[in-house]
Amino acid sequence: MSTQKIAWMAADWPAPSHVRAGTTLRGSGISQPPFEHFNLALHVGDDSETVQANRATLRAALALPSEPCWLEQVHSVVVVDAATPSERVLADASYSHEVGKVCVVMTADCLPVLFCNRQGTRVAAAHAGWRGLADGILEATLAQAGLLAAETLAWLGPAIGAAVYEVGEEVKQAFIRQPMHDESAFVPTGPDKFMMDMYGLARQRLRASGIDSIYGGDHCTFSEPDSFYSYRRDGVTGRMASLIWLDNPS
Repeated sequence: MSTQKIAWMAADWPAPSHVRAGTTLRGSGISQPPFEHFNLALHVGDDSETVQANRATLRAALALPSEPCWLEQVHSVVVVDAATPSERVLADASYSHEVGKVCVVMTADCLPVLFCNRQGTRVAAAHAGWRGLADGILEATLAQAGLLAAETLAWLGPAIGAAVYEVGEEVKQAFIRQPMHDESAFVPTGPDKFMMDMYGLARQRLRASGIDSIYGGDHCTFSEPDSFYSYRRDGVTGRMASLIWLDNPS
């Protein structure tokens, strides 16, 4: 590990030791307001050289074995191999079966979900906004990565919490018309308005897929401004990165 330091939250789950995973925090880096400090996204209006410097710090601090597979996220259910060489990868998830290929998704309220199998031979990262979650990005990731439910661990990274995420009737209907959901994830707040539990909905979908080993899901990006970016809270803001990759087993 490099002596360079970044603000980093390691995934708290019983993955094999050579599976490296976690989420960056905003408390280090050189981005200026309103992106302070460790913005890793090129598409939000931050200075591109500053973002590239933050990415270089990320690579050095985590001793990343390769450049992460940065995605152009479009709230789709497209999943790609992190080894796919491309200047512009339109997708919302990636996977790897190879040592040294880094999967990454960026978020600022949406839910990052990291996956690995118990053998430590397959990993994946998915970006789940409400639309991608409803459309099946988690299920698509599991299928494309070849992850078998009984052997899979899932970690829910930082996302907007159920106490502050208000949505309309159309969002609720996108979920509850599907059989794996119940209405407990939606608490009425007014006419056609609901507080939505993104973590709860993700857990429902993962369990419906047969995954019982689900970890994380205990932060709120909106309510913890010192640690996390939040688009709902700030509008113009940076993005955290959630990464997962395979190291050589020791």
